[in-house]
Amino acid sequence: MTFPTGAPGDLADLIRSHPLAWLVTSGAEGFDASALPLVAETGPDGEVSALIGHCARTNPQVAALRQQPRAWALFMGAQGYVSPGHVSRAHWVPTWNYAVAVLTLEVELREEGTEEAVRQLVDEAEADRPGPWRMEDAGSRAPQMLSRIIGFRAAITDRDLRFKLGQDEDLPTLREILAGLEGTRLAAAMQRANAGRLGTDLQGSPRW
Repeated sequence: MTFPTGAPGDLADLIRSHPLAWLVTSGAEGFDASALPLVAETGPDGEVSALIGHCARTNPQVAALRQQPRAWALFMGAQGYVSPGHVSRAHWVPTWNYAVAVLTLEVELREEGTEEAVRQLVDEAEADRPGPWRMEDAGSRAPQMLSRIIGFRAAITDRDLRFKLGQDEDLPTLREILAGLEGTRLAAAMQRANAGRLGTDLQGSPRW
């Protein structure tokens, strides 16, 4: 089975909208995973080339990454159950729609890049707030905080993107589903994924 992989820029928007990912590593003790907020590093074309993040120095994954820098980041965007109750067509069966990304990574731990990694995350998270908080506002607490964490840059070596958002439904069925899911994040994501045939203006549209 093949899945829609999204349009250029969709991965960057997915990560910005849902930055908390599972970072998965594999070592002698087996698999380990941590929920970490990550920032997308994009090129001139808007495509994501790497992820910037940080974690506690006491996280066992730090030692695992020193031994084996390969890891995976798992992102989940809008998702949800789609009931046949939304659809008038006979024998239509339920489904689950979602936007997800599995990224294979080569992780470089960066002692000297820790402060910048935190700064990038804070600036991204505070961007839409009036009077955004800045790292400088931490004052004398910043050095103590930074001493307990380590930053990293994770280059993306492979990606599996799946934007299963009703692209295979005929237009009348899609419109019925959207009406049934009106006001939900999933409906907004489905509208975005099907903007061309719905005639939707994407300017100012919600992210994934």
